[in-house]
Amino acid sequence: MGAMTTVINQPPISLEPRPAVNPLPAVPSNRRLFSGGGFSVWLSTEPDDIADAQRLRYDVFSAEPGFSSTIGDPTTRLDADHFDAFCDHLLVRDEATGELVGCARLLSPVRAIAAGGWYSDGEFDLGELAPIASRTVEMGRAAVAVGQRNGSVTALMWAAVLAYVEESGHNYLMGCVSVPLSTPGADRGSALRGIRDELRNRHRAPFQVFPHGGSIVDGVRLDDIEPPARLVVPPLLRGYLRLGARVCGEPAIDPVFDCGDFLTVLSSDAADSRYRRRLTDTVRRLSEQAA
Repeated sequence: MGAMTTVINQPPISLEPRPAVNPLPAVPSNRRLFSGGGFSVWLSTEPDDIADAQRLRYDVFSAEPGFSSTIGDPTTRLDADHFDAFCDHLLVRDEATGELVGCARLLSPVRAIAAGGWYSDGEFDLGELAPIASRTVEMGRAAVAVGQRNGSVTALMWAAVLAYVEESGHNYLMGCVSVPLSTPGADRGSALRGIRDELRNRHRAPFQVFPHGGSIVDGVRLDDIEPPARLVVPPLLRGYLRLGARVCGEPAIDPVFDCGDFLTVLSSDAADSRYRRRLTDTVRRLSEQAA
């Protein structure tokens, strides 16, 4: 896979967290991107669409094995934070029912400034990413409904995300990928340790970020936790790695989700061309079936 490129002669965006200003855009909107395989893909800032995404995220995250049971608001059954008002929300809906089956949110550099920083700022020191900050889109809160985690929905989501990055004139996709601290038949943090070792050996980025609180699980350094006998990589992380993403150092520990978060960065110049062609071919095939 190609090496990461470095953006030069671009004024860096400060990554220091700042107070949020008014959300953008001022006028909510939504537009259909494409459809296929019985699903349609939308990009939206409409309040009702955002609420649907928050509801799906709550349903998926709160039921996911290994994640904390305290995720989101059990009264409203929504997973929400202040970043939602600043993001474009990618939505995949079942065309027959209108049901939301997949979602992710995308935060551009301009809107990150308006939001007071990136979501990842809260977990990492992002100083080494300053040279590429003005060309980076942050993806977060990706969720796919149980029963819909097939190739079609995943391919549509990835194709839409990559198209968003390119069409908006950016070069990098950044995002946190979570690994539960608790996994069946293993000590807490064991899976995180094993995945960290694998990523560090084979998928290391040329720059690093540093978790604010270090990589410490229940008071124990990650290096002092035994890795598992068998390694299972989460699907979202597998998708990033197939595309050619690199991992920027040690994981941060998220006490709300009870997981470890790895920061990944994908350069559009370094993205794996074969996997991108597969995504494009899948979307084309699904679109032709829908015609």
